[in-house]
Amino acid sequence: MLNDEHVELRKTVEEFARSEVAPVIGDYYERCEFPYEIVRKMGAMGLFGLPVPEEYGGMGGDYFALCLALEELARVDSSVAITLEAAVSLGEMPILRFGSEEQRSRWLPGMAAGEVLGAFGLTEPGGGSDVPGGMRTTAVLDGGEWVVNGSKAFITNSGTDITGVVAVAAITGRREDRPEISTILVPSGTPGFTVSKKYSKVGWSASDTRELSFADCRVPAENLLGERGRGYAQFLQTLDEGRVAIAALSVGLAQGCVDESVRYAGERRAFGQEIGRYQAIQFKIADMEARVHTARLAYYHAAERMLAGLPFKKEAAIAKLVASNAAMDNARDATQIFGGYGFMNEFPVGRFYRDAKILEIGEGTSEVQRMLIARELGLGA
Repeated sequence: MLNDEHVELRKTVEEFARSEVAPVIGDYYERCEFPYEIVRKMGAMGLFGLPVPEEYGGMGGDYFALCLALEELARVDSSVAITLEAAVSLGEMPILRFGSEEQRSRWLPGMAAGEVLGAFGLTEPGGGSDVPGGMRTTAVLDGGEWVVNGSKAFITNSGTDITGVVAVAAITGRREDRPEISTILVPSGTPGFTVSKKYSKVGWSASDTRELSFADCRVPAENLLGERGRGYAQFLQTLDEGRVAIAALSVGLAQGCVDESVRYAGERRAFGQEIGRYQAIQFKIADMEARVHTARLAYYHAAERMLAGLPFKKEAAIAKLVASNAAMDNARDATQIFGGYGFMNEFPVGRFYRDAKILEIGEGTSEVQRMLIARELGLGA
């Protein structure tokens, strides 16, 4: 059950998505251009500060509020939604959860206002899902500075004009023959920190995704985020929360597919009547709606446990798995309902189809989610 504030927020973001995002996002998508003006408006609405305490310039809300906003944005476009998700879940939350008071005061007010974007530097070109085993980036303490060397891949919001800082996971030593992983905050523009050109992507074309490299990049020792050697644990917690957010985004995309299919089925005529009168179309859309409903309940449940302080790793993995599957299946079915028009980028379902696949990969692949669920059930331990 949503409280009054959540209901009002969802309505406000829905109206914003329909009036401000939907009319223009197709052009941004075609040009592969980051939507700075939309981001500015989202910042003015307070969306980037939803779960950030008021003392740091935020709205003082909860993480579920962020999820509701992501769902409504993704009903219209996923590039905008993932920009918000990554900025808050991956950029702001590690600093809020683990940062010092100085780090919070320095970075969070600008981030909460949408004036500064943060990024989360975990994945590496040769690592993928094997984060600790595949990590090669290092940070060595030299006097009063960390010297960072290595590279990161597929990092969202890392190269925009308003990107301010990247939280970089790096090996800072070894403990009992295992890599000691810590998190270092590296501000944009730091000498030795190079941002590559934007990837040419299948989907999320209006979002910013890049490869990063670090060559003797020096930052002050106080840029260590939280405790030394706790970087991997920090990122695991961040990813658990992020999976709930990605599930919400996936639900939004899946719901958008239903919205567009219902509308089109009532307009498109074939063989003398609207295609929505044919049982084959009715059943397909009914299945789509059932997937959305089930996935929404899954992420609501995971968010409820998270906010209550209860263990939610399994529930987050289930939500992410079920919702990303729903998004992919609904995008495929919506494209089929639209026929040839579904293959055209001028129609939202064409974008939905291109955007859906990454949801089964990012923030833990579907295979990783199944592995996490099995482990929580005591299998393979």
